[in-house]
Amino acid sequence: MVAVLETSARLLRLLSLLQARPSWTAPELAERLGITERTVRRDVTRLRELGYPVDAEAGPHGGYRLGRGGALPPLLLDDDEAVAVAVGLRLAADGSVSGVDDATVSALAKLEQVLPARLAARVRAVHETTAELRGRDPDRVDAAVLVTLAQACRAGERLRLGYTDRAGRAGERRADPLRLVRAGPRWYLVARDVERQAWRTFRVDRISTVTPAGARVEIDDPPDPVALVARGMAVAPYPLLARVRLPLPAGEALAVVPRTVGVHRPDGPDATVVEIGGGHVDGMVRYLAGLGVALEVLGPPELRDAFSRYAERLAAVNRPR
Repeated sequence: MVAVLETSARLLRLLSLLQARPSWTAPELAERLGITERTVRRDVTRLRELGYPVDAEAGPHGGYRLGRGGALPPLLLDDDEAVAVAVGLRLAADGSVSGVDDATVSALAKLEQVLPARLAARVRAVHETTAELRGRDPDRVDAAVLVTLAQACRAGERLRLGYTDRAGRAGERRADPLRLVRAGPRWYLVARDVERQAWRTFRVDRISTVTPAGARVEIDDPPDPVALVARGMAVAPYPLLARVRLPLPAGEALAVVPRTVGVHRPDGPDATVVEIGGGHVDGMVRYLAGLGVALEVLGPPELRDAFSRYAERLAAVNRPR
């Protein structure tokens, strides 16, 4: 019985080592485990019989590595990894991805059942002392659609999308997917629209169907996907486009005008040009004045004039007595 326990403990230790880095040679494993290379080979065989896909590569630079199998075997997590997974599962159950709520709760229940008391206490401490303030509920996206889009982004596979545009018109789009971007409560697909030959952002909650188009694509001119989504959120929906220069480097400018509100471009080491979308001039003047920065309005001319008149009125009523 003691020998069986010793073997089981050694197998778990071997599995932990294989998960810790991409590759190990037999001599390295034998030294770390205090066993012979022959025992290492036997233990690798036992792991394979238990369903762990351990690959072996011959040669002077070869070794053992943990590969991918047809089923998911048990994982070994250290303390910090287990806490990170548990906290992440709780955060994932926010209702934004339909079809995974039950799976998220089930996985979290299984993990918390086996967490040592000290780790379970750490997870509870995070959530019992954290409150969430949401601006609004997240848009619901289908889990199967999200996974298919992610796989197509990785594989470089052209897709046919059943898509409903902003005006409520349903149709089909052919797209070369690049990246998924989550912006607050909403998911976006950044892709090249094949018909328009232009990069676009597609709201994932408006995608009803995803079908492979049977073509592999090479993307050699990818845009910054986060910047493209930011521009679509901050500029595209609005009739007024303000351009201002902030006397701040890029990092400090982001603290004044968030990425979801404006599109930033460095203007030398100590200034940043920001484009901001708005509904009308008066509202934009009030927003810019409230930033608390001695900014310069670059355009449009009517906004610059209105901002100048506003500043003159403020100066007139606030002259020193």
